[in-house]
Amino acid sequence: VQLQASGGGLVQAGGSLRLSCAASGRTFTNYVMAWFRQAAGKEREFVAAIRGSVWSTYYADFVKGRFTISRDNAKNAVYLQMNSLKPEDTAVYYCAADRYWRGSSYYGTEYDYWGQGTLVTVSS
Repeated sequence: VQLQASGGGLVQAGGSLRLSCAASGRTFTNYVMAWFRQAAGKEREFVAAIRGSVWSTYYADFVKGRFTISRDNAKNAVYLQMNSLKPEDTAVYYCAADRYWRGSSYYGTEYDYWGQGTLVTVSS
């Protein structure tokens, strides 16, 4: 089972990027798919998640209105559209998958699978 994140890069403040996470090895249709990020010298933090069965979405306060998470179950993939990027969004972004949505889903401790990360750098 593998999650492959891609789409990171260097962008100027105010720009946009779209991250993709392709899953392989099993079907993630009913899984919660999430994005986390970790900036240099900081702890990993929750960014956004989308549930499998009802497609409810959840966002960290600092990305609400700027980022949108979506999924394409036919492609076994999840996406993160990032608009109005800020220098403080600079981080390695990881996708993750979990079978259930729970209170601890915001903390990343229960996820079954993790991607390798993709670096997003936002210049000022």
